[in-house]
Amino acid sequence: MAVKIRLRRMGANKKPFFRIVAADVRSANTGNAIEELGWYEPGKKDNNFKLDVARTEQWIAKGAQPSETVAALLKKSRKTATAAE
Repeated sequence: MAVKIRLRRMGANKKPFFRIVAADVRSANTGNAIEELGWYEPGKKDNNFKLDVARTEQWIAKGAQPSETVAALLKKSRKTATAAE
């Protein structure tokens, strides 16, 4: 089973809200997810996403492929984690 870490669109019309999920490649964007890893709200200025980095890295170690947006959020999350230490 091929797993992809991607965004699932939610929210109202013209007010998108995304959940970051690990899902089967063959499932629809609004379909069943294996696990929820975080959220992303592009409309907010600051603190617009939360991502469980440890679980995401475990999925990547198992062979899951992150989408471009999720990879960017993961990189940003790692940068803020190292700056906080």
